[in-house]
Amino acid sequence: MRMYADHYLSKVASLASPGLDELRWIKPVRPGDVLSVRVTVEETRLSQSKPDRGIVRSYIETLNQEGEVVMSMRAINLLRCRPQPVVSD
Repeated sequence: MRMYADHYLSKVASLASPGLDELRWIKPVRPGDVLSVRVTVEETRLSQSKPDRGIVRSYIETLNQEGEVVMSMRAINLLRCRPQPVVSD
């Protein structure tokens, strides 16, 4: 979670997370293991109630030095959106 928060989530745009789904601890992590994180964006959309925010659904995997998935989860994050340019006719 620390790697995900520090290296994937925007410190400028990240607003909150309504939660995680499908958290799986697949293999043990041992002292000395070198971990990396792989994130796949599954869905993006604007919030219907607050159009200045976007909703991003991601699938996150933590891998060890052998490339084995040791943890996986699905997350939902709320992100601040850039203002949309006004288009005049």
